[in-house]
Amino acid sequence: MGLKMPEYLSEIAPAYPEIFLLIATCAVLLLDLFVKDYQRYITYIVAQASLLFTAWLVYTATDNATVVTTFNDMFVADPMGRVLKISIILITMAVFAYSRPYLKDRGMYKGELFTLGLFAVLGMMVMVSAKTMLLIYLGLELLSLSLYAMVAFRRDNKQASEAAMKYFVLGAIASGMLLYGMSIIYGLSGSLNLSHIATYLSSQEAVMSNLGLLLGLSFILVGLGFKLGVVPFHMWIPDVYHGAPTAITMFLGAAPKIAVFAMVFRLLAEGLGDMVIGWQQILVLLAALSLFVGNVIAIAQTNLKRMLAYSTISHMGFVVMGILAATEAGYAASMFYIITYAIISMGGFAVIIFLSNKESEADELADLKGLSTRHPWVAFMMLLFLFSMAGMPPTVGFYAKLSVIQAVVGADVIWLAVFAVIMSVIGAYYYLRAIKIMYFDEADKDIAPAKAGFEFGALLSVNGLAVLGLGILPSFLMSICVASVNAIL
Repeated sequence: MGLKMPEYLSEIAPAYPEIFLLIATCAVLLLDLFVKDYQRYITYIVAQASLLFTAWLVYTATDNATVVTTFNDMFVADPMGRVLKISIILITMAVFAYSRPYLKDRGMYKGELFTLGLFAVLGMMVMVSAKTMLLIYLGLELLSLSLYAMVAFRRDNKQASEAAMKYFVLGAIASGMLLYGMSIIYGLSGSLNLSHIATYLSSQEAVMSNLGLLLGLSFILVGLGFKLGVVPFHMWIPDVYHGAPTAITMFLGAAPKIAVFAMVFRLLAEGLGDMVIGWQQILVLLAALSLFVGNVIAIAQTNLKRMLAYSTISHMGFVVMGILAATEAGYAASMFYIITYAIISMGGFAVIIFLSNKESEADELADLKGLSTRHPWVAFMMLLFLFSMAGMPPTVGFYAKLSVIQAVVGADVIWLAVFAVIMSVIGAYYYLRAIKIMYFDEADKDIAPAKAGFEFGALLSVNGLAVLGLGILPSFLMSICVASVNAIL
């Protein structure tokens, strides 16, 4: 006679990855109490192993076409969630590996940092699988609180503390706005569940003339705008990216962006899909402003981290463009864009970590001088990342931008597509300037040669070649994105 799984265990099966990660994170925290400073690598290995096993659990929890809900329809395991969660976990593992030399140099190689990182991943996974506004908010708060603490991790560093304070205050305001918008929608629809809200909206005859719904939608869009970092809710991004330790900036600019995309998709496409006319018009404005401000202000930056921060704002404008198309092709293009952007962004910050040492953060554009003669392979990797950010073929950035622009043209917002192309051409200037500094400017000071272990070099190479490979063969990832969006909508 075969053993049958108890009903309550099969009921929570879709949430096994999150449950395991929660237990593993607590175990890492306890383990760290008994590990001496010189044995800190044990905590690192256990944290990485926990993430790897979580990724395997996510992969086996559902297949490419099944949508499973649990916890009274509050939590969903679907193909899109599967792709996004595995992306988040793999990117976090890469960030942990990249960060090791940086953290060791600055006395930050501590178990608490890895624990906060794991809690942030748990928050992101909850956001990705949330089917109710309550769970979206809980996941977002778990992620946000972990990130605030990570930014402020160097307590003795004035810049980091200042960045954390700005991030905390603006993040708290954004969370409050989002929660207020959710409460208005809940008050009118009588449900926190996104499916029930969608049913309620479809039963309303004149949904766009209901002032209460429009007010709720406005507050939700302000909250989402802050979390995405689009103009005019972008003020925190340059200061936080610049002030936070580079390893934390790398994490901040990669994995959480994927989770925020999932939150925007769940709220707008799944929950408030019938209000598309309202949120589409606002998103058009946010996308256009982000493309303009991000690209134009980045030109004036001399600090590499601030330049990449403004570049992030313009990239988020592209992500918003895919969402505002409100078509399956648009959502898939945005999903493709956000995953590939996280990979590119991580590589760019990895090069800054490679160049930095105990004395210097190496985050000025001048620090790139003569990189092609000092470290030709690293310079070539940085060339690939910058080309990809600029959207130049044959890197993945070109295909990502092209697919978003095609989706916007398909949605008949042609002026925005033309504007995006013009802004991309303007944006190419500051990326090409960085490449010119790397290849044609000679270093004007004796710079200590950068040291990096085999693990770092191999990871950077894989990162760079992934950017090139996905650009030459984008159909592999794009077909996964299209299939996962089609399975939901």
